[in-house]
Amino acid sequence: MSCLYFGTDGIRGPYGGPVINEAFAQRLGAAAGRWLWHGPPPVSRLVPLGRDPRFSGESLERALAAGFASEGWRTVSLGVVPTPAVASAVRTMGASLGVVVTASHNPAGDNGIKFFGAGGRKLTEQQEFEIERLLPAETPAEGAGDQTVMPGAGALADYIAAASRILAPDSLKGWRIVLDTANGATCASSPVVLRSLGAEVIGIGDHPDGRNINAGVGSEHPGQLAGRVRATGARLGIAHDGDGDRCLLCDENGDILDGDEILAILATDALARGRLAAKTLVVTVHSNGGVDAAVAAAGGRVVRTAVGDRHVAERMAAEGATLGGESSGHIIFSEISPTGDGLVAALKVMEVMLAAGQPLSVLRRGLKKFPQASSALSVGEKKPLDGLPGLAAAIRAVESEVGRQGRVLVRYSGTESKLRILVEGPDEAVVRAGLARLEAAARSELL
Repeated sequence: MSCLYFGTDGIRGPYGGPVINEAFAQRLGAAAGRWLWHGPPPVSRLVPLGRDPRFSGESLERALAAGFASEGWRTVSLGVVPTPAVASAVRTMGASLGVVVTASHNPAGDNGIKFFGAGGRKLTEQQEFEIERLLPAETPAEGAGDQTVMPGAGALADYIAAASRILAPDSLKGWRIVLDTANGATCASSPVVLRSLGAEVIGIGDHPDGRNINAGVGSEHPGQLAGRVRATGARLGIAHDGDGDRCLLCDENGDILDGDEILAILATDALARGRLAAKTLVVTVHSNGGVDAAVAAAGGRVVRTAVGDRHVAERMAAEGATLGGESSGHIIFSEISPTGDGLVAALKVMEVMLAAGQPLSVLRRGLKKFPQASSALSVGEKKPLDGLPGLAAAIRAVESEVGRQGRVLVRYSGTESKLRILVEGPDEAVVRAGLARLEAAARSELL
């Protein structure tokens, strides 16, 4: 089983390209509509649609709606909302499927389509494969269905209200927070929640125009956030990606915390309070080995899974765990949301800060990272890795150099045309040299 269009997190690519265009979106909506009829009898015939503020989002959403309508489904436009708000709307509406039009952290010229199934959970690979099999060869004609337009404020207001209840009223009074919303979907939600809790919010990337999403701002570009935190004396900084399902943090000194550091803070605190379900944290193969050591020292265990927050969520359910995530900043609290939520992650870390009476610069010390280096090489074609003998030989050599305490990961991105390389080991110099060797081998056979 191998999907042609779906990657690690939905379907993604350049807008106007061979996949992300209105004709394909309409075909995909029709295929998803057909797939829904093949499943259990639906509780609701409504399909909520949300999007981030990219210039191409509205027309792609309309095309999806037309595709669903051709199969007899009514869609509800939620407008511009964070991705986790769409997952929540699926649960609230009792829907069998929800869709968000977003390319997450990608630049504005890209767009994408993510699906959420019943309960607001990401679809499995098998379900995505089944939808692909039902793609019509031609763009379907309009059907008898119709699109019901509901103001986005409905889903957005519900999401804001739920997030605002995570911390006590006025608990952030006196806090100065720098918030980078990446000119994306969280511009009308995260600052509202933080201010409602009493915080003074200094905004970055909070003027979306459809073409500036992730442009030098957001979780992919945290430099401006760090500088503003230092310049303003803020308690911390928060950076979202374009659709708001992940975040990075910045401590009061202007130093960035990635998802591994966030997960270590949350897991060790929960263990100390006896609140980490199954005493288990779920992470992906990309997380630093120091996370395992920190959690083990606190009395818990780490379970690893394939890259992608969908795989994290699936493993969490299998293990009875309620906390998991990725080093990229996708953090899942399944008791609050079935998918990654950057705002929830930030609020939960602030909850730890409040309880411990400690700044982030102190809390982050609980994670001692193993030396690690990574890179992402753009490729024109994703050639099978097992057919690249030079790269395979380099991988074996580097694995031998980093030893049993280290590891080497080489894989293609599931959302971009990139080869991702990671080397981890006991010595910084060995790790850096290993990464350079793997990059050279990959360039000689792929570029």
